[in-house]
Amino acid sequence: MKKITQTTPGLLNKLSALETDWKDDFSRRVLVFLNKFESVNDDPWTLVRLLDEDFETASTIIRLFLEVSKDEYNTLLRSLFSDSRSAGKSGFKANPLGYVETLQTLFLSGKIRDTINRTYTWEDILTERLKGGRGSAIKGQKRGRELEDYVEAIVASVFSEYEARCSFTGMDGISTEKADFAIPCREKPEILIEVKGYGATGSKQTDVIGDVNRIIQEKRHDTVFLIFTDGVTWKARESDFRKLVDFQNSGYLYRIYTKKLSAEFKQDLMLLKEEKGL
Repeated sequence: MKKITQTTPGLLNKLSALETDWKDDFSRRVLVFLNKFESVNDDPWTLVRLLDEDFETASTIIRLFLEVSKDEYNTLLRSLFSDSRSAGKSGFKANPLGYVETLQTLFLSGKIRDTINRTYTWEDILTERLKGGRGSAIKGQKRGRELEDYVEAIVASVFSEYEARCSFTGMDGISTEKADFAIPCREKPEILIEVKGYGATGSKQTDVIGDVNRIIQEKRHDTVFLIFTDGVTWKARESDFRKLVDFQNSGYLYRIYTKKLSAEFKQDLMLLKEEKGL
């Protein structure tokens, strides 16, 4: 074979799109099953029959009507049912009507009817495509930022001096690490607060442990370190959450808070303000 010297422009001109069909066998099952949902009404048995016929496919379509990801749907189920078994096919088989009646607390039948009866335009179609791509990522980002804003409002009600979303100076006085709040300042923080909010996908939960561990390794030992987190997705990642609790139990961080512990969070900040003369 004759030797040649290839060039980037030459090869770029030879590239072509790798077309692929997004539909696999399960997707085709879903598409075939869609029309059966036209029979759904306020009678819960209409949904019972569909779930009984093909639980996995019907559950996927229900999730699509609710406009949630698979992770979000599983999280919803865990919040509605007492345990993972009750939330799945076994729970449905054990009590079909009870299972559907529990789903109806999400106003499921109404959402199904509204979706089926709606007249769609090309703008609606493109909006849905945008939501499916950028939308899922943006929702996760917004959840995290909204929790940060929630925590900042509490911090600001207690302290006149603090720095948000900054890199604080570590114990050696040279290296730095990121934290959501440093009180009173990043150069010599007396209190560090890290905020982690999750409500959908669980893919980043493990990263939380790494973030927290880096702060623990970098901060002075006498700097108070607080964690504020929330989101029922943690229930699906108990092993990771347990690591946070282990940090707290071992004294590496002072306390973990959630929105339901907001009063305690503010009270503790007020106590720390007095103790440290801030």
